[in-house]
Amino acid sequence: MTDTPAPPERDGQRARATPQARLSPIWIVPIVAILIGAWLVFDNYRSRGPEITLVTDSAEGIEAGNTLIKTRNVEVGRVERVHLSEDLTRAVITARMSPDTDDMLVEDSRFWVVKPRIGREGISGLGTVLSGAYIQLEPGQSEIDAREFEVSDQPPVSPAGAEGLRINLISQLGDAPSVGDPVTFQGLTVGRVEEANFDGTTRRMHHRLFIESPYHELVTDGTRFWAASGVDVRLDSEGFRVNIDSMEALIGGGVTFGVPEDLPQGRPVDEDTTFTLYPDEESARQGTFSRYLEYVLLIEDTVRGLSRGAPVEFRGVRVGTVAAVPWQFTAPQPDSRDNFAIPVLIRIEPQRLGVDAEALDLEQWRTRFERLFGLGLTASLKSGSLLTGALFVDLNFQRNEAGEPEVEYVAESFAERTVFPTTSSGLAQIQAQVTALLDKLNGLELESLLAGLDRNLDASEATLEEVKSLTASVRGLVEEPGLRELPGTLNATLESLRTTLDGVSPQSRAYRDVSTTLEQLERLLRDLQPTARTLRDNPSALLFDRLDTEDPIPRAPTSTPQGSSP
Repeated sequence: MTDTPAPPERDGQRARATPQARLSPIWIVPIVAILIGAWLVFDNYRSRGPEITLVTDSAEGIEAGNTLIKTRNVEVGRVERVHLSEDLTRAVITARMSPDTDDMLVEDSRFWVVKPRIGREGISGLGTVLSGAYIQLEPGQSEIDAREFEVSDQPPVSPAGAEGLRINLISQLGDAPSVGDPVTFQGLTVGRVEEANFDGTTRRMHHRLFIESPYHELVTDGTRFWAASGVDVRLDSEGFRVNIDSMEALIGGGVTFGVPEDLPQGRPVDEDTTFTLYPDEESARQGTFSRYLEYVLLIEDTVRGLSRGAPVEFRGVRVGTVAAVPWQFTAPQPDSRDNFAIPVLIRIEPQRLGVDAEALDLEQWRTRFERLFGLGLTASLKSGSLLTGALFVDLNFQRNEAGEPEVEYVAESFAERTVFPTTSSGLAQIQAQVTALLDKLNGLELESLLAGLDRNLDASEATLEEVKSLTASVRGLVEEPGLRELPGTLNATLESLRTTLDGVSPQSRAYRDVSTTLEQLERLLRDLQPTARTLRDNPSALLFDRLDTEDPIPRAPTSTPQGSSP
């Protein structure tokens, strides 16, 4: 069965009817709707803000469609999508910003998550407890647009565009401050630690510090930085010291800086200048003495109490520092040494004497010390503190009464370092004297001394027994009734004597009688004085009346009576 062609008349009529169908008013409504929809789509696309990508280590608290992006607490965007990166190590956040935020999206703009935090500066982000976390935007100052940013979990330390100075610090791991720690100058907070990264190749910490204006002018090429531990307690050969920083540094540590007294203030530094972070203020001060001479002390005494950093003094003036105790312990000893000595490395630092580092000639100082060695300059260990027993190195001239060196200087070297002449310390000399005394005591014949001591003890015991018996006798004598009555008898005798003395007082009759008798006796003696004087001169006056009579001359009688003998 085949189709029959249509009559020609009907084809012409259909051709004439087609233009009328295109002009039908029913098509106007969909066309207008399409145009309005296209306009709405175009207007919506035109009113949409830019899309940005935020990358963070953790998307904690971030929700697609709910988490807002704010600037000064004004909403400027919203998170649309949260997903993982291709390597699954980070979270990628897609956010839609408001249309008028293009000027904020530059390469130095910063984003961070705001949520409740408790830190050394107090409590922050309490408003997010009910509303939830949000992302804070801090617009930058750059003129280069950007659409991909890093989101920090911590707020920035310093505001963008703040005037100041950013410098770098290098330190050991144990002295590393954390991000946000304060930077202080004489107790005043002048900046913050912005970054802290560890370099595994050099095993050092790299820090970035921001010093606010106008305090950044305090940082010069002579500035030294050290870790602020809050309280620094030091007990060494120089005594007991306590340094206390600010309360914030006491709680969380930080960094402090200053210019040591021995250095000039210096010139201002440029941005990104690198400094060394020292563990404490003393280490920072020691780090200023960058040029020095190294010598080795070969100590034959004990080095107990001598530590690294101990001072080297010349008559009380510090001229150096102990660098290592011991140093190169296994190196061969000089051939001129009979006894094994402990090597100690010291540094002579002429800068401590006010010598400028640029004008310092180390070779000239080395020659000067060699000349002083020949004049008797030696080193010895001395006690710096009786409390701690810490030692220091003392330099002085050792000469005899004639003014010549006590020990002749012999040039020696140890591990390619010149040996500094040494002498025994006073403590070692005392120890030697005590040892000699003990040797003498050991040489004494103590057995005979002990035997004599035993005999003396026996005699002492016998003497004690006699003393005991004598004491018992005295006690018996004291306890006799007659001896007890003796005080009463003495009192009666004294009373009688007092009465007798009262009877011979100048007012008594007996006293007057005695006085009269004595006067009469005196007159009698006065009358007898001429007689006594005569008898003294001529004892014969008692027999003869006159003293001037001539001696008689004997003569014979003229007649002799009868019957008498001739």
